[in-house]
Amino acid sequence: MSAKTTHPVTRVVLGIIALVLIVVFGNLLVSSLGIGHRGLDFTENKVHTLSDGTKSILKELQAPVTIRYYASRNAAYVPEDIKLHMRHVDDLLKEYSTLASGKLRVQNLDPEPDTDAEDSANLDGIQRINQLGDLYFGIAVSCLDKTTTIPFLDPRDETMLEYHLSKAVAEVSATRKPVVGVMSAFDLEGAPAMMPGQPPTPGWVIYQQLKQSYEIRNLTMTPEKIDPKEIKVLLLFHPAGITPAAEFAVDQYVLQGGTVIACLDPFSVAAQIVGGGNPMMGGGGVAPTSTLPTLLKNWGVSFESSQVVADGTYATVMQGNRKAAAVLTITKDAMPQKEDVITRNLESVTLFLPGAFTKTGGAGVSANTLIKTSENAGLVDSVKASQLDPSIATTMKREGHAYDLVLSLSGNFKSAFPDGKPTEPKPEGDAAKPEEKKPDSLKEATAPGNVFLIGDVDAFYDRFAYSVQNFGGMQMVSPINGNSSLLMNVIDQAAGSQYLIGARSRSATRRPFKVIQEMEDNFDKNVGAEIAKIREEEKSAVEKLQALQAEKSKLNDPIASPEQEAAIKNLRKQQLEASKKVREMEKGLKSQKDAVTGRITLLNVAGMPVVVTLFAIGLFIVRRSNTRAR
Repeated sequence: MSAKTTHPVTRVVLGIIALVLIVVFGNLLVSSLGIGHRGLDFTENKVHTLSDGTKSILKELQAPVTIRYYASRNAAYVPEDIKLHMRHVDDLLKEYSTLASGKLRVQNLDPEPDTDAEDSANLDGIQRINQLGDLYFGIAVSCLDKTTTIPFLDPRDETMLEYHLSKAVAEVSATRKPVVGVMSAFDLEGAPAMMPGQPPTPGWVIYQQLKQSYEIRNLTMTPEKIDPKEIKVLLLFHPAGITPAAEFAVDQYVLQGGTVIACLDPFSVAAQIVGGGNPMMGGGGVAPTSTLPTLLKNWGVSFESSQVVADGTYATVMQGNRKAAAVLTITKDAMPQKEDVITRNLESVTLFLPGAFTKTGGAGVSANTLIKTSENAGLVDSVKASQLDPSIATTMKREGHAYDLVLSLSGNFKSAFPDGKPTEPKPEGDAAKPEEKKPDSLKEATAPGNVFLIGDVDAFYDRFAYSVQNFGGMQMVSPINGNSSLLMNVIDQAAGSQYLIGARSRSATRRPFKVIQEMEDNFDKNVGAEIAKIREEEKSAVEKLQALQAEKSKLNDPIASPEQEAAIKNLRKQQLEASKKVREMEKGLKSQKDAVTGRITLLNVAGMPVVVTLFAIGLFIVRRSNTRAR
């Protein structure tokens, strides 16, 4: 009796059904085990992998956290970029929920008109974007009696999504915010309107962000005493005109184990903008220069406050293709502490007319460079640099060594005021009064202190660090470089909250084309002096030509003498020859840059098709060989 055979078509149908069932039940199994949102991330900077900081925040949750995720999926019109961003947020929230091991719950809500979800969105402060068809797209994070809201999940701010979400979770689950004391010549908090009808003075964005994570205490520029038991971190933000008595208060704070973050500036553009453009005093009494004259010397550091740093390697190309040698876009190459949490995930920062630190030693504390210039750097005139004078790139004197731009100091400091608190000048008529006895002060540290030094303030000014836009009646802020991440990373580490650092450092960064920059810098070094000389000759010829023409006008004679005609002709010839020489030199540089760009374009356009074709040919040969072998 022969065995019953199954028809081939039946076997195919049964196989397809079995495959579908395997896929469906496999998906259900993977989802139930919580491993369905994990994968391999082959991107250069692991942009699709949650940072270690986020994982630590989620693993250490003590109380349950609820995320109410509002997304108008059924709205009449949802822009394509928001649809894509919704899918990214969906995946991210599922991964958060998985990593929190049951301590984080996500509620997906679609706030359609006249529904409980819409009422909940309004109560949570989620912004309705009328221009996008009454669209809701935001998140509210709650834990116990605390709630933090992200009113709108802007697709343009995708690189900061993990940070904003992790920060919200950390804020609602924290018991108490650390206290950050601020001493600044700027009015960082802003001010109400001086007169009715006038707009209030807005606060700095960086200050508003600090207030979200920390308790900020304004110590003014003349604090009597700073207690490290109360003030976790002391931020000296452009302490222009700081008095010896105020430096003494900072000194005693460090000796008791305090942490200081000092943002200094040799020539602050922000001070001039805030003060109406006065180059010497930034209106409102804010001087453009800030330093710590007594403390820095005692800490074994010098700061150049009369000139700014220019660097051919890290020069920034501004709008209008103007090369600003003193506006430095610093990349990871200039961040030597590769494992330091402050700079580890930063791609670049942009410093505007920064000042130079130099380690002088002798303070008995360790000093580590976090960010530095290249060896093609030099000190240049502040005013010329602020005017973006292009001649700086060709005429600057390169010192052949790197300058420190961001430094960290740590250890047991010694007092910069061994004789105690400096005596204030006595008013006239008080000379006869007996001198009061000075209270006891610390001469040496009672606990190790920490100091972070940053040679720029403008890097954190709104227009240099953020893109600020009004969107649907709401102000949207997103970083345009890694500047804000740098300062917030330093404060996070100093305040003992390092978990947010990795997530924040995914901020938008500009990655300069290093090959082209090195080519331009070599051109400036090798040909710059010659070009400058030709430019001077051209300028001299123009001045002489103008003088001859002015002399002819004074004589009121339309016909020039043969000597004048010959001189004018000769000067014009010199001017044209000088311009031609410069054009030829610049044309040579452009040819080199075009050659590099052409090679890269060719690789991008033809490289991948060639690789795919070769792979296909190889695969065909292998399969053909296997077929023949059978």
